[in-house]
Amino acid sequence: MEIEETIIEVEMEDEAIPAPIPKERPKILRLEECVVNRIAAGEVIQRPVSAVKELIENSLDADSTSISVVVKDGGLKLIQVSDDGHGICYEDLPILCERHTTSKLSKFEDLQSIRSMGFRGEALASMTYVGHVTVTTITMGQLHGYRATYRDGLMVDEPKACAAVKGTQIMIENLFYNMAARRKTLHNSADDYPKIVDLISRFAIHHTHVSFSCRKHGAGRADVHTIATSSRLDAIRSVYGVSVARNLMNIEVSDTGPLNSVFKMDGFISNSNYIAKKITMVLFINDRLVDCGALKRAIEIVYTATLPKASKPFIYMSIILPPEHVDVNIHPTKREVSLLNQEFVIEKIQSVVGSKLRSSNESRTFQEQTMDFSSSSPTATSKDSIKEPSPSGIKSQKVPHKMVRTDTLDPSGRLHAYMQMKPPGNSERGSCLSSVRSSIRQRRNPSETADLTSIQELVNEIDNDCHPGLLDIVRNCTYTGMADEIFALLQHNTHLYLVNVINLSKELMYQQVLRRFAHFNAIQLSEPASLPELVMLALKEEGTDPEGHESKELRGKIAEMNTELLKQKAGMLEEYFSIHIDSNGNMSRLPVILDQYTPDMDRIPEFILCLGNDVDWEDEKICFQTIAAALGNFYAMHLPLLRNPSGDGLKFYRKRVLSSGSEVTSSENIENDTMEAEFEEELLLEAENAWAQREWSIQHVLFPSLRLFFKPPTSMATNGTFVQVASLEKLYRIFERC
Repeated sequence: MEIEETIIEVEMEDEAIPAPIPKERPKILRLEECVVNRIAAGEVIQRPVSAVKELIENSLDADSTSISVVVKDGGLKLIQVSDDGHGICYEDLPILCERHTTSKLSKFEDLQSIRSMGFRGEALASMTYVGHVTVTTITMGQLHGYRATYRDGLMVDEPKACAAVKGTQIMIENLFYNMAARRKTLHNSADDYPKIVDLISRFAIHHTHVSFSCRKHGAGRADVHTIATSSRLDAIRSVYGVSVARNLMNIEVSDTGPLNSVFKMDGFISNSNYIAKKITMVLFINDRLVDCGALKRAIEIVYTATLPKASKPFIYMSIILPPEHVDVNIHPTKREVSLLNQEFVIEKIQSVVGSKLRSSNESRTFQEQTMDFSSSSPTATSKDSIKEPSPSGIKSQKVPHKMVRTDTLDPSGRLHAYMQMKPPGNSERGSCLSSVRSSIRQRRNPSETADLTSIQELVNEIDNDCHPGLLDIVRNCTYTGMADEIFALLQHNTHLYLVNVINLSKELMYQQVLRRFAHFNAIQLSEPASLPELVMLALKEEGTDPEGHESKELRGKIAEMNTELLKQKAGMLEEYFSIHIDSNGNMSRLPVILDQYTPDMDRIPEFILCLGNDVDWEDEKICFQTIAAALGNFYAMHLPLLRNPSGDGLKFYRKRVLSSGSEVTSSENIENDTMEAEFEEELLLEAENAWAQREWSIQHVLFPSLRLFFKPPTSMATNGTFVQVASLEKLYRIFERC
């Protein structure tokens, strides 16, 4: 009985569960045409910038030479695009904005050879489904133009005659007025206007034969304004600025092999000087502005591997392929295309870009900033300016306290911002500057030195003799600029100092030689230098016997003895100091004491003579000390042998023509002779490069290295290397008394 009751209860519970009601199967319905068109329009015109792109491409297809864009409220209120193209015929206006009406093709096979920007006939129709479109146009030979308005793909009224200028003007108002979600999303997001400016900038640097302008509605000044030019680089300079244009390199790639894709690419890529927070890539394929993620990633990989500090480049590329090798019909907004043999094309371009970057990474150009005194005052700032008297005549009692520059990276705080200077040229010498890819703060400075007691003693002497006050100045100073050819200005807290650059660099090089002992990289000379010739040249420059009484044989004997001595010490010099001297008495390598810095090679003869005459080779400690001192003197940032071509020094590079007609170049003043304002251009250029290179090295190599490595000796506090020239507190007291 118990079993039966249990079974009955289960059966009763099962009967209590209601059976599911089957759902009615949904039916497939044909959407209304207006719904279909609005959905399609939202896909083609995704944002206001999408509409601007379509209209500009239509203007380019109309052979326009001038395109003007006016935008209001990021394009939601108004987009107006005007051009001077061939216009639209009166007969075509009724079907102008109907879907799939176009003059670009007539059958599907035409896509294989399409050269125009548009081809579907959907853009204008889509705009009429999500906005109010007005078209004003005139064709050549007509006395007046016509204006027509469109809604939902249809012309509202008959075209009205009106005054018009050559070409077509298309105006879109109230974009996405009937798509509340889309319009709300765009209102809540960032303004679309910067995207429109960026789009027009990209078109402007490619279509150099067309003038472009873009401005906000009601603004008197255009945010983009270019004129037709024959130079692509001029167009980039006009749109993106001089700082971008001067750091670009031209690049060309082509392939005509029958087995691979036939293509040609030309463009510009940025060098190691260009630093940006994000990559800028402008890509045109068959004159069509497109994106190619695979190509962009491939180029980014090359930059990251070759120029880590400039891994966000500026890239402009124009790729030309046969039309049949490009499928343009793969994206609703035609933003992407598909290429035949795309992998091969990308690999070829990536390879050439990598080779170009590696070959250009040997040197780096630095430009000086300038300031126009007529337009602005470098001392006038909103925060630090003293308040003007109030209208009531009561003056503010606030006195600025320690009003000093705190941003060491601010160029306006340096002397260079107040001087008009020529940008330094690339100085080509026997040994080029190393790559500047790594920053100064990543320079190698081995903490360990060779396990030699003498070296440890010399390093300890440097540490023990360090002046703490000068060390604080060096560590925390701000480089202001060069006061003259020898002294630089430094700011530390509220004090201004003059420092002797030659003394500082000589002592820094000496200390670095000891700290990098046996850990040097090498500078390879372009051609081995003969030691006998270098010693002979040094003896001649010393001028120990200007009368000529000292025989040439005696100088030759001295050169031979020094050469033999250095050949005997060649093993030690190479092992500890990376100075390579071969068995024939030729020197081919020198040490790298500071990365990114190469000494003045004109001072090699003096250095070799110093090694032969001044080094004590018997005592180990004195030997290493004198070699380090000789290297320090050689690598110090002395004045170039050529006179400074600025100021009065320019007269030394004038060509002087005597009254007799003979031409000479002399540093002597020649009286009673005529002098023409002509210069020795090659010599002048060499001097300018030498002095510019020295000043760049002082600012970008010497002082950053001083902050990291230098231990100023106590003697520098009294020997004139550091001289305080101003104190802000004392100046305030003087002003208060006045």
